[in-house]
Amino acid sequence: MYLFEYSELIKNLVISDLKVKYQSSALGFAWSMLNPLLMMLVLYLVFSNLFKIEQEHFDLYLLIGIIAWRFLANGTMTAMTSIVGKPSLVTKIYIPREVLTFSMAMSAFISSILEFAVLIPLLLILGASLSLAILLFPLIHVLYFLIVYGISLALSSLYVYFRDLNQIWDIVLQVGFYAAPVIYPLSTVPEKYMFYYMLSPITRLMMMYRDVLLYGTVPNISDFIFVAGFGLICLAFGSMMFRKLSPRFAEEV
Repeated sequence: MYLFEYSELIKNLVISDLKVKYQSSALGFAWSMLNPLLMMLVLYLVFSNLFKIEQEHFDLYLLIGIIAWRFLANGTMTAMTSIVGKPSLVTKIYIPREVLTFSMAMSAFISSILEFAVLIPLLLILGASLSLAILLFPLIHVLYFLIVYGISLALSSLYVYFRDLNQIWDIVLQVGFYAAPVIYPLSTVPEKYMFYYMLSPITRLMMMYRDVLLYGTVPNISDFIFVAGFGLICLAFGSMMFRKLSPRFAEEV
């Protein structure tokens, strides 16, 4: 499997991407937390004052949702350009092209873990009570990675042929940000729409993150099964599309 055979290359690509991401910014990694913190502050003021939303630890509720969403948004947007962005590795040498997409998705995965790691002290400072349920966080994040990587495979292969796909996907992400319960409690969703909300794996992931990080409870096993199943479907579909489109990558980049 290419993940093991090219593990050294993947490690170097991930390290290189993380260095570019943080060294090119004046604030470095601090910006990764400043961005969601500022967004949380604005949304907290709007929702708690204008819309009068009453939710325990609503500030932390928002922050967990925003950081979780950033993994999907940043991971898929950066991985989308993984093939086009490294033409020399596509045209001059042979490597499984999936390595390029995987390394970008893994870079976003590591960045997201670091953001969550900084979040944990904030949870304690702001009064949340952590429990052993937090030990389930790695499993939840790995399941999320399957979804992000599967989507990234499909997007990166399509982007080689359709260069305006990033604009379309950006709109999809903006719609998804407000359609999923990222910034508002699920309790505000009308009962008649709840069935459709629960069909979204992102809705269930948001619930699972908040369960283990904010409420100290173990998510429902059905949520794990649903998200894992969707992640495997995403991975299978993305891999199939990638293999189908990859033979002409060298010609198109």
